[in-house]
Formats: sequence, structure tokens, C-alpha cells
Amino acid sequence: MQTTLINKIKQLSEDYFDKVLAIRRHLHQHPELSFQEYETAAFVERELSALGITDTKRIASTGITFTIGSGHKTIALRADMDALPILEQNDVSYKSKNDGVMHACGHDVHTASLLGASMVLSQLREEIPGQVKFIFQPGEGRLPGGASLMI
Repeated sequence: MQTTLINKIKQLSEDYFDKVLAIRRHLHQHPELSFQEYETAAFVERELSALGITDTKRIASTGITFTIGSGHKTIALRADMDALPILEQNDVSYKSKNDGVMHACGHDVHTASLLGASMVLSQLREEIPGQVKFIFQPGEGRLPGGASLMI
């Protein structure tokens, strides 16, 4: 990968940092259990649409995929979106608003990070040497897992 592209990725990542942080906090406040990520999926689709990414595909009801770039080489970036049935006892401004449901294992960060990568790479789609497949996976915390259903 060219140094120029790496520098553009670094700069765009810095530019989007505050937006990604706000997304993470929003997701943390609105957790949903496995295979019930309806509002989360709708939120992700709205964020992607704002980036001009409208060719998304729903899989397993709340899973979302799309691809950026072209060429023979493909990599995949994946984030799980579900939360756990845990009562949040943290005292933070972005505490869960859904009683008994919490992003206790970081899936809010995973989803926000993948949205951040979507922001960066959507601006660089013409410069990407190949394809990047984005996978927002539901139901990681419950069997059968969302990955098996999305495959």
C-alpha cells in the first residue's frame, strides 16, 4: 500500500474520531439482545446511507453487509452488534437506557469502529487496491450464532 494512502487513512481516522466516539456512546445507550438488533441495524443503515452507501444487504434479519472497492483481492471486516442480558451499574452519561441489557463485552465499540472504517474507506474507494467486505453481524452471543446464519 502506498504511503500516501496510509497517510490519508490516518488523517481521515483522526477527522472522524469524535463522530465514531459519539456513535459508540449512542450504541452503548441503546443495546439490543442477540437477534433483536432491529434499532441497531436501522441506525447502522442510516449512518451508511449518509455516506452514500445504499447497496447494503440484510442477512439473518438484522445482519448487514456491503462491499467497497473492486478487483480480485478481497478482505473482510466484521463487527458483532448484540448486547448481553446484564443490568448496567456504571455511572456514566451514556449508560444503557434499556434495563437489563448492556454492551458489557464491547460490541458497541466493534460496531462503531466498523462504521468508522466505512467512513474512511468510502472516501477512498477509488484508491483501494481490491475489495473490502463489511459485515455487521447479529447474534454473536447466542447459538446458533449470527455468523453461521450469515454464511
